[in-house]
Order: sequence, then C-alpha cells, then structure tokens
Amino acid sequence: MKVEDSSTIEHQHGGKRKNAGRKTHYQEKTVVMRVPESKVLEIKAWLKPKPADDLSQKIELQAIQNRTSLAIPYPSIDDFSSTAQDYTEDVIDLNEYLVHNPLSTFVLRVNSLSMQNAGIDLDDQILIDRSLSAGHGDIVLALIDNEFTVKRLMKEKQQRAQTKIWLKAENPDYPDIYLRNEEQLIIWGVVTCILKKLR
Repeated sequence: MKVEDSSTIEHQHGGKRKNAGRKTHYQEKTVVMRVPESKVLEIKAWLKPKPADDLSQKIELQAIQNRTSLAIPYPSIDDFSSTAQDYTEDVIDLNEYLVHNPLSTFVLRVNSLSMQNAGIDLDDQILIDRSLSAGHGDIVLALIDNEFTVKRLMKEKQQRAQTKIWLKAENPDYPDIYLRNEEQLIIWGVVTCILKKLR
C-alpha cells in the first residue's frame, strides 16, 4: 500500500479558481442597499429590463378590396329550438359588418406585444380606418417622426385649456410614449377591428 504525504497532494477544491464565483449581471461595480421589505417587489419590477419601444419605420399595409359579398346565416337565441330552415333567413355580410369605409380601410399585421392586454397579439391582423377622427381611448396607428406604432391615444386636459397627448402601451413590459417638444405626432388611422383566428 502506497501512502502519500498530505503536504505533496494537490487539492482540486477550495481556494480561488479561474472563472469561479457568481457571474456579474452588470458591467460595473454593484453596491448593497437596505430597502423596506414592502418595497422589494416594486424595486425588482423597476429594475427589470424593459423592451425597447416598438416604433418602426417600415410597415406593410394592405388595402381592402370588397370583391365578393359573403352572406353568412346567423340565428337568434330563440331559433335554436326550431329547425335549421327556420333561422337561415337572417344573414350578415362580413364585408359590410367589418368595413364601413372600404376606400380608407387597411389591414396591418401586428409585430409587437405592446398592446397584448387590449387583445392584440403578435401576428394578429387589425383593420385601420383612415376616415375616422381619433378620440381619447381609441387604439390608433400613430406616426411619430416617420416611425409607426400602434398604441392607445390618451388626451388629458391640462390647465389653461391645454390638452396633453400621449400614447399608452397595453402591456406593462413596454413603455408609454410621451412626446418631446420637437417630435411630430400624426394619427394615421383608427383601429376598428382585430382579426384573430382561433384555429
């Protein structure tokens, strides 16, 4: 049996090793700070990285073309007890129901989650009507210095009869947009419908 002197054995644990220890999250020195326990979650949420705004210089809008009329039968609640022949007299044309101004209505495929809490998800298609005047709370396609974004238009009356206009994101992970003095806002159109397939 071979016995080795412990003073000559090279241990592989303990001490400083290359690439050991906790990896730094920030590229700068960090400090310890004491905060009230009730504020911990609020501070963590504030420190959570926010996605950049979803302003885009290039979007693909498709014009509406009412080529055909599609009359879809729909029953009233009372009609379910009768035969199918009894309730097919009432019909709805989706072209007329969804599009009120064909020449000024466009389709846009959404490429952001900034309006998720308003029911608009990634890759949903939305109808935008340029002939409508946008009011407080409308979801709009806005143009800010040649960059497009879909947001909720907010109008707040201030002192001296002035109105503060800003754009609200319907997802807390995305920033609201407050215009700087030099920025120009154009409301390109009002969102009137979300086209969402369930399967």
